[in-house]
Formats: sequence, C-alpha cells, structure tokens
Amino acid sequence: MPNDLWIALIISAVGTLLMRLLPLIWMQRHLARRKSQEAAAEMPTWLSVFGPLMIAAMFGVSLVPSSMTPEAWIATAIGSLSTLTVWWFKRSLGWPVFAGVVAYGFVTLAS
Repeated sequence: MPNDLWIALIISAVGTLLMRLLPLIWMQRHLARRKSQEAAAEMPTWLSVFGPLMIAAMFGVSLVPSSMTPEAWIATAIGSLSTLTVWWFKRSLGWPVFAGVVAYGFVTLAS
C-alpha cells in the first residue's frame, strides 16, 4: 500500500477516535466536577445534539457519489431508494442498510 494511503488511514482513525473520546472525557470531567459541588448532574444540550449531527453529516456525504458519472448517480439513487423502502417496511436499522449496500453493489457491478 502506498505511504499516502497509510497516512490517510491513520489520520481518519485518529479523527474517528477523537470524535468519540473527547466528548466522553469532557463529560466524565463535567460529571465529576458537578458531583464534587453536589449539584444535579445534567447533560449539556450541545452534547445531546452532537450524535445526530454526525449521523446527518455522514448521511449527506453518502448521497454524493465518489465519481460524478451517470452510473454512479444511478447506483446511489437505487441504493438510497432500496434503503428507504426496506426501512419503511422493517422500521429497523440493519436490514435497510444491508439492502442499500447490496442494491448499490449490484448496480455498480452491472454497469
């Protein structure tokens, strides 16, 4: 594997770790400080919004294909539609994601 790919992989891994670790450490310190002051422990509003915002950002990035060819746009659209269709019937997380990935893969391999 080329060195630049390894560097990108390591930077992505460290970034992912920090996105999860920093709020956890901050919240632990915040709760410990509130406990020592004998105040009611309350989660800050921004921390409860952080998770859904990250999911929305990843969803937005997933809707733009890596190559701007018509085939990639069609595969993305079919994968998204199959994900939404399976979600409509199952109302779960695992099966819709599986169906979307499979549909995207089939369309990509067929083109």
